[in-house]
Amino acid sequence: MSTKDNLHVMVVDDMSTSRGLITQALDWMQIKKYDYSADGQTALAKISKAPVHLVISDYNMPGMDGLQLLHALRTNKMTERIGFILITGSVDPKIIDEGRRLQMNNFLKKPFSPNALKTCIQQVVGPL
Repeated sequence: MSTKDNLHVMVVDDMSTSRGLITQALDWMQIKKYDYSADGQTALAKISKAPVHLVISDYNMPGMDGLQLLHALRTNKMTERIGFILITGSVDPKIIDEGRRLQMNNFLKKPFSPNALKTCIQQVVGPL
């Protein structure tokens, strides 16, 4: 089986349009195992019940932003090794530096193409 057949992804974004663009790109890549959440807290709860290999999260969300979600994942023994891609509308060096400090695996600036997302994912998990 290829990586894309086994890969389980959690998409986290408070905007339904953005979630839709990401999941459409995953469909285009033929990644079939994915779930989504509209906020970080719900994503954490889902991940604790059904672990994933990769989280693709928006940065700017109410309640728990993408970096807070990343921190929560990295400070839990069960989730510390999950791949993490941060998606942000602005490549603010402070946000990217903090993401790197928290061990994010990659980031992508909005707007993005399906090909750009695929490249970003492959840099984390290998060829699809």
